Amino acid sequence: MKTLQSFKARTGEPFGAPLPATTPEQVDAAAAAANAAFASWSASPGSTRAALLRALAAALETDREGLVALADEETALGPVRLNGELDRTAFQLRRFADIAERGVPFATTNDPAVAGPPPAGHPAMVRLRVPLGPVAMFSASNFPFAFSVLGGDTASALAAGCPVVVKAHSGHLLLSNRVFGLVQQVLKSQNLPAGLVGMIQGGGSDVGVRLVRHPSIAAGAFTGSTRGGAALQAEASARPRPIPFYGELGSINPVVALPAILATRGAELASTLAGSIAMGCGQFCTSPGVIVLLNDPASDAFVQQLTTALAGQKPHAMLTPGMRSAFDVGVTHMAAAGAQPLLHEAGSAEAPRPFLAQVDAADFIARTQLREEVFGPSSLIVRAASVAEALDVLNAVGGSLTVTLWGAEDDNADTRALVRGATAIAGRVLFAGVPTGVAVTAAQQHGGPWPSSTQPMSTSVGDAALERFLRPVALQDAPAWLLARKGLPC
Repeated sequence: MKTLQSFKARTGEPFGAPLPATTPEQVDAAAAAANAAFASWSASPGSTRAALLRALAAALETDREGLVALADEETALGPVRLNGELDRTAFQLRRFADIAERGVPFATTNDPAVAGPPPAGHPAMVRLRVPLGPVAMFSASNFPFAFSVLGGDTASALAAGCPVVVKAHSGHLLLSNRVFGLVQQVLKSQNLPAGLVGMIQGGGSDVGVRLVRHPSIAAGAFTGSTRGGAALQAEASARPRPIPFYGELGSINPVVALPAILATRGAELASTLAGSIAMGCGQFCTSPGVIVLLNDPASDAFVQQLTTALAGQKPHAMLTPGMRSAFDVGVTHMAAAGAQPLLHEAGSAEAPRPFLAQVDAADFIARTQLREEVFGPSSLIVRAASVAEALDVLNAVGGSLTVTLWGAEDDNADTRALVRGATAIAGRVLFAGVPTGVAVTAAQQHGGPWPSSTQPMSTSVGDAALERFLRPVALQDAPAWLLARKGLPC
């Protein structure tokens, strides 16, 4: 029997007893159990879905002390960050409970019949949405609560009427198993099928690939690396019946800072940006990996201010030894590709030091290695000669979860061009603050063009995340009893 081992993030030593890896037969059983639960759950009223989601939120909060302590050992993210993340996770669950209870998943568009011949005349039509089916959900490494077993993907899928099979992340196995135990207790207490939320675990790709290939799985939701997400998307597309795969992948999140604002607020913005680069040891999908500056004395001063501010940051240990090694490889490749290091100090085996480098726009555009995400506390300054060249830099990025524009307060040709360029490549454009931190709101868009996500029309955060797991259907001349269900599936 294959086993999996959890490790303490700060020391690398084994943590807890080995856990059994999920067998191929168990993967199939989890998918089949989710499929068996689908009929009743997809036809459940919003009140039933809301009751489950609220009970899951309460279960997390009740076990807060134990969960946070366990998560801290496995991730080194610290109790302050982890308590805040648990709060966010409970908030997401309750928010989607409210959405389900308000009947949002069952919303319909009623188009009464119009007498006469077409094209003006038409039969009675009602457009509604139906749940897709069981969802394969892949936990993220860097958010052990909010993008894991009971994270936003699970919450939105359940609110939409879809069962979930979670692939636990190997970076927080013990935490995932403890949370899954809470899930099963809540399901039992509400007389819901255990298969409504399943969980599998494995160290390689075999378990996840088998889950995506299973014919009962109707959609995939993933947060992680571009390489891993692209591989799973290919599997989802290669099935005899392809399924949608919603992957939130790598992103370098450019920050464009114009000289005028740097001349008046450079030191303040440098301090803010340094904190964002080092936050969570840089292990955020929205960490600012590229800083675009126009050639100007204010930009020169800002580079020095940022270098000094970043040198004062003290990142904690990274999530796994593999990520720590990958960070070192990433900054080495960046320097080898022509980036001039401005801050490059040796760190410990677990905790890296911040890395900052600089390159001109022409080299950044010409060399794809400089546009690869380095997961950790690093950033690359790109110096552009003009706004037009800064736009070429954004275009070379290709796709990003965010773009931040500092200094675009005035309406002129340059700022309009920058806004056009930013919205062309990003799902979220900021005009103040930093990109780290993704609010759970009605208007949030967490997803952008490739390679930041596989489905740029969807979001993995916010109320609209629910839309990923619902499919529109039109009912023509439907009988009265069916219309009386008001969008609730049969």
